[in-house]
Amino acid sequence: MKKSAYTLTLLLCLSLVFVGCREEKETPAETIEETMDETIEEVSEEVEATSDDVQDVIEDLEEEVEE
Repeated sequence: MKKSAYTLTLLLCLSLVFVGCREEKETPAETIEETMDETIEEVSEEVEATSDDVQDVIEDLEEEVEE
């Protein structure tokens, strides 16, 4: 009887460990914040790329003027 009680207790504890570790759902505020962070990162990359393109055009124009 003791062995079955210990076994059932062990199984109950193990099941509680796995059930208790469920991932929590994101709140709307967390979802908005995540979306904003991604958007800001994308915009920053686009601005950097555009800045590089503008710098290249300026350098090309300077070379043409020198010639």
